[in-house]
Amino acid sequence: MQERKSKKVLIYFFLFLIIGTFHNKDLNELGSVKLDQISITGLDEKHNYKLLKNLDFLKNRNLFLLNKIEVTDIINENSLVEKYSVFKKYPSSLSIKIDKTNFLARTKKDDHTFLLGSNGKFTKVNYENYDIPFIFGNFEIMNFFDLKKAIKESDFNYKEIKNLFFFKSGRWDIETNDGLLIKLPRENIKKSLEMVLIFFEKNEKKKVKIIDLRQPHQIIIDAR
Repeated sequence: MQERKSKKVLIYFFLFLIIGTFHNKDLNELGSVKLDQISITGLDEKHNYKLLKNLDFLKNRNLFLLNKIEVTDIINENSLVEKYSVFKKYPSSLSIKIDKTNFLARTKKDDHTFLLGSNGKFTKVNYENYDIPFIFGNFEIMNFFDLKKAIKESDFNYKEIKNLFFFKSGRWDIETNDGLLIKLPRENIKKSLEMVLIFFEKNEKKKVKIIDLRQPHQIIIDAR
């Protein structure tokens, strides 16, 4: 009986040595894995390359010990990125998949044109060939997104908007592609836009120049 127990102990001991040796070797190999390739998809070729160059310093780092914050901080600095996924592809590569932001509006700051993305970031551009509304006035980003939300919830067609005017009072005006000017109140924007849609269900749009909704429960019309 004692001899049988001794044999079991020896078997377990040798198994421990074998397994331990395997894991030690595996860990040594993992410790020597270096990042040598980074791939980025989702942006155009120019901006993929630019982001790739910004991440180039990560090469030859240990892939298993790679600092996630270093990677995400650089990606988050890019104003074109809406969301992204980062994958470690063993043995030695990093794959980054990006969803590009949607540009919602244009504006000017210090004589430069900027595009405002759905990610809440501004992107400076050298040309203005974008079929999106232009924003006049000094607005905060949340001012715009509050308006955008009200427009969406009211079913007003955002694509019909040519210009947006923001005033110091916190109020917006909307100019449509066909020249209609809608003067909105500071509050209850969704309800006001719904009133506009109901009005045009019964009246011809082409005969109206201005719709003034600044007074509660009133629609003031300026005909063409």
